[in-house]
Amino acid sequence: MGILLRLAQFISTRPKREVFQTLLNALKSTLERSFLDAGIPTKTNPDGISFSGLTRISIEELEAWYFGNWKAACRAYSRLPSTVAKKAKYRNSDNISGGTWEAFERECKKAGFFSSGLRKIEAAREIGLQIAINENTSPSLQKFYDGLLLLLGD
Repeated sequence: MGILLRLAQFISTRPKREVFQTLLNALKSTLERSFLDAGIPTKTNPDGISFSGLTRISIEELEAWYFGNWKAACRAYSRLPSTVAKKAKYRNSDNISGGTWEAFERECKKAGFFSSGLRKIEAAREIGLQIAINENTSPSLQKFYDGLLLLLGD
């Protein structure tokens, strides 16, 4: 049986979350193998206690990080209500159902921004200038940032 047929059978018989996790693990393993093949020790496979490679895969869109630091979004777009991130559906910014960027776009449109659709690059530039890592509650941002600090030796 070919690998594509086995993959199709796996995907069609398993819950989406399991399929996603399996593919994610395969991607991380491939990246780790690339580091090792290049002779670069990673956090997962260090050379003793030191490493110079780090595998971090950001799953959610950048907009999850905006919900994690909603104050930054409000500083960039002053008409956004400060209470948005306190809504139950947004409290875990990495687990917003229905699409994170779509939720961000909806909230921006309600406040009078991006009436013709979210301009992602513009939003990233504007909010990126305001993001405060130490205020951000996004678990994925914190893991990403902690990994960078480890890699830099801070």
